[in-house]
This record gives sequence, C-alpha cells and structure tokens, in this order.
Amino acid sequence: MCGITGWVDFDRDLTGERRLLGEMADTMACRGPDGAGVWLETHAGLGHRRLAVIDIEGGVQPMTAEHDGRVQAVLTYSGEVYNYRELREELRARGHRFRTASDTEVVLAAYLEWGEDCAEHLNGMFAFAVWDVRRQELLLVRDRLGVKPLYYHPTPNGVVFGSEPKAIIANPLVKRVMDLDGLREILTFTRIPGKTVYRDILEVLPGQTVKVSAAGRTARRYWKLEARPHTDDLKTTVDTVRGLLEDIVERQLVADVPLCVLLSGGLDSSVLTALAAKKLGLRGEKARSFSVNFAGQGEEFTADEMRGSLDAPFVAEVARHVGSDHTDIDLDAARLASPEARGAVLRSRDIPIGLSDMDASLYLLFKAISEHSTVAISGESADELFGGYLWFHDPNVVNAPVLPWTAYGSMDHTGLFDLGLLQKLDLQSYLAERYHEAIAEVPRLEGESPKEARMREISHLHLTRFLQLMLDRKDRTSMACGLEVRVPFCDHRLVEYVFNAPWSMKTHDGHEKSLLRAATADLLPRSVLERRKSPYPSTQNPAYDQAANRELAGILADPAAPVHGLLAKDRAQARADSAGPAGRMERNLLDNTLQMNTWIATYDITVDL
Repeated sequence: MCGITGWVDFDRDLTGERRLLGEMADTMACRGPDGAGVWLETHAGLGHRRLAVIDIEGGVQPMTAEHDGRVQAVLTYSGEVYNYRELREELRARGHRFRTASDTEVVLAAYLEWGEDCAEHLNGMFAFAVWDVRRQELLLVRDRLGVKPLYYHPTPNGVVFGSEPKAIIANPLVKRVMDLDGLREILTFTRIPGKTVYRDILEVLPGQTVKVSAAGRTARRYWKLEARPHTDDLKTTVDTVRGLLEDIVERQLVADVPLCVLLSGGLDSSVLTALAAKKLGLRGEKARSFSVNFAGQGEEFTADEMRGSLDAPFVAEVARHVGSDHTDIDLDAARLASPEARGAVLRSRDIPIGLSDMDASLYLLFKAISEHSTVAISGESADELFGGYLWFHDPNVVNAPVLPWTAYGSMDHTGLFDLGLLQKLDLQSYLAERYHEAIAEVPRLEGESPKEARMREISHLHLTRFLQLMLDRKDRTSMACGLEVRVPFCDHRLVEYVFNAPWSMKTHDGHEKSLLRAATADLLPRSVLERRKSPYPSTQNPAYDQAANRELAGILADPAAPVHGLLAKDRAQARADSAGPAGRMERNLLDNTLQMNTWIATYDITVDL
C-alpha cells in the first residue's frame, strides 16, 4: 500500500537533500513499515515507504525504468492495481520486458507506453508520482474514486507532494496555516474539493492527473461520473451487479500476505464476507473475518432512529453461515475516550475532523487486526452507491437544498464557540455554497423524470462529496496501523453501472439497497437480507462523554490552550460541567474541538482568522 512523497524544484539543485527527503518519507513509516527508499537528481527527489503486499522481494521503490543504461522515468507508487496481470501481458506484447512480478513495475511500464493516459488503463486504488527524466516533468495521478490520498503544495518553482499532509509539512518550505475556510471545514464536516484545512496544501482530485514542469502546473480529469441511459431490465441489472461483484472480489483477494474481511453483520460487509469465503473455498482456504464490539453494549443498548439493532447476533450468524474463521475485537469506553486513542487518530489523519468514538474504535479495531493480517476488505461505498443511508429515503431531506448528511441531526456550534467568530464564519452560507457547487457538477440525462433526476443528484452528492470523507477516514486510520484496506464497492465499473441504474430499480422491493439484496440473496441468511440499515457502531456508555467533558474542562482552565480564544467560555464551561451523554453531532463537535486544540499545538499551526 505504502506512502509516497517528493519534491520538485526547477530553480535549485536537490541532490543534497537526501536527508530531508528521507525525513519526509519517514513521517509515514506507519504506511510503509517494510522498507524505505529515496531517489534524487538535480531538480527532483522522490521518497517511498513500503508496505509489502505483492511481490515482497521485487517491488522495491522508488522504481526506475532504464534504457541503454540511462534512467527514463522513476515511480513512487501507493495502492493496488487489480488488473495488473492482464496489463502485464498486454505490455509484453507491445515490447516491454519485466524483471519483477509486482504491479508497481506494470504501472511504470504503462506510463512509458501511454504517458499521462496510463491511468485510464488501470483498475484499482492508487496514487502515484512519475518523474519523467527525459522530459523533466512530474506527473501526479490519483484513482477514479479517490480511495488513495494524494496531496501537494505548489511552490514558486515546483511542488512538494505526499500521501499525507505530514510528509509535506516536514519540508521547511511549507507553512502550516489554518484560515477561515479551514476552520469552516472542521466545524461542518464537509470539504471544498481539492482543498484541505491547511491553506496552502491542495489535494489531487479523484480521477485527476496533475502535471508539473518548468512551464507551470496543469490538471486534467481523466474520469468522472457520466449520465447514461440504462437500457437493461431488472433481471439483467441484478445479474450484471452480481457478475461484477464476483469478478471484483476475486481480483481483490490477490495478495502475498494474510488477508481478512471486516464483518459488521450488515448487508454490505456480509456480502463481501460471503463472496470471499466462496472464492477462497475454491482454493481450499478459509476466510478470516473480524468485527468490533463494545464492552457491556449488549446489556446497555437502546435502539434509536439511526440504529435499531446490535451487530453481534448478525455477525455470529453470518460467520456460521459462510464458515469464516471469525474474531470479535472488544473495546471499552475508557480506552475509546483515552487521550492516547484520540491522539493516535489525530496523528493518522493530520486534521482535527472526525467521528469521535467511531474513529477511535476504528483505529483500535485496525490496530488489533494488523497483528493477524496485512490486508482487509471493507464495504465502503455500498451505501453511497446503492442508496443505503436513511436520508436517501426521507422526503424532507431529499427535497431540501442541502448536503443530505448535514440535515440529519443538528450541530449547535453556539454551545461551544464564540458568537462573534461564528458570525464571521457564516457556516450556513458556507454550506449552501458547497451544496450549489456540488449540484452544478451533476450530469443530466435528457427525459429523466423529476424524481429520478433528484435521486441522481443525491447519489452524485454522496459519491463525490460524502464518500471522500469516508474513504479518507478509512485509508488514514488503517494505514496508521500498517493495514491495507480494499474497497470492492469502489470499483469504477460497478460505480458507473449502478449510478445509472434508475432509482426505481434501486428500491424495487420497497427496501433500501434493493439491487444489492437481489443480486446476493442466495449468499446470506434471511435475517441479514431483511435487516434494516445500521451504521457503524457507536458506544452508548456515558463514560465516553464524561471523559471528553473533563478534557474540555482542562482546556478551559488553561489560558494558554490554543483554542481558548475560539470558545464561548461560559457556554463551553456549562458543557464541561454536564454529566449526561451528548447527542451524536454534539459528541463529534466536542471531539473535533479537543483534537483541534492538540493539532494546533503539536503541528505548530498558525491560526489566521
């Protein structure tokens, strides 16, 4: 999976910067515990940290391509290309020779063959940089759905880039500044595509390439969602979805290291577990599955609008049904609320935006899994693609001119933050602007009914905005533990097909995710097929909120605390003094505030509001 970084400067000699390039790469040692490398020439330096998954011995990076003893191009690459075997044969037929069995070398050869268009030939999750020695150009490439992260900081004469902001800010050229838009992103759980909470650090968009040369910087979208007529009937559509899933899972089970599946007992993860068990069974292997539990949750659980049932009984039933070797990871509230867990989450993501205990539990789950496995398969994107979230089915939310996930539950910023600052931030206008920007990007299909057109908009919002938040959370939290997480539902072939299937098919039996249920009905117990959508679990133990309130009280008592000037002291103190558990949105806001305090201090952030 790996971490990549680099520095290009057309106005200086970088050959003496090996130590700095190594330090930039080493900030991501967690992403690549199995190896490190640096390559340098006059105007370019590339760094790499490796998590060895395919061709353990042969996939060392940065990787060079040479002709007649001269280096033509150098690659630093993160990710997995699932069609690399077919591509290798195609490239061999075109005259390329291979010295390793790695997908890395296939990507490098694809660049030599097709140049910037190489990304269109790749099926997978990837982010990579190629320094073309012949042309003295850098090419940054990110996969279609944005599964793998890639950031960059433009400089007057080049660029600094990395898989994570921490690699970029390790370069002294880069200033660490949070401005108003950065704070707005932290407080609203939304994003301006291509930007980050750091003022001068940008993001390569999903499906985008960025070329950097002495003449400047150019960006190109090689892929985006398009509106196409769907001519298949329901049976053909269901069969096509099943066929795609069979192929995708089989491709994503390829690894030279231990592999497992994340199992929650919901439809998405159960489908992947069943398909993995089926495919592995044909090889004489047994699927390994993992899930998370909260100590005492069985006795304390209370059903609510978002979560109607516990996962554990469904997890056990699926594991028995498919015959997986299953392990439950048990966590307690004290560990979830510990400064150690919160700090680990912050260091993994480099930004104080998250889902409080759900982030901590995900990190601790991945940490435990990484002791047994190097690769895990997860169900991200199924809800965005097939229409699984509750708000997809709430007319009040669907018909409101808002980002749907911001309409489910209110976030009262006045409970913590200074009213003058909130007036300056104008978060409602900010969210409205983000919504209208997103809607303007939605592709249209002539003759589509108003209902179908609106649901296309809702789907597009999720696949281009909300999914990015979820994928970033999953990648950064897992890679902090040296665990590669693969996401079969993000295969672009499946996404293109299902995005254009009409909403009437996606809800043909009156349930959410009807297409997915119909396509996989033979694989699962009826209880799971009929289970109502249940989000990633959250602890209901009030001890979590009480621990967060105590930490807030400590910040308020410290005049030197970085966020002190942002808070409304009296109202924040009232929150710190409260004993009862907070609502979901309030819990997230408080946790992000606590993280922001640590982030500003430890990352040496300049606050420019």
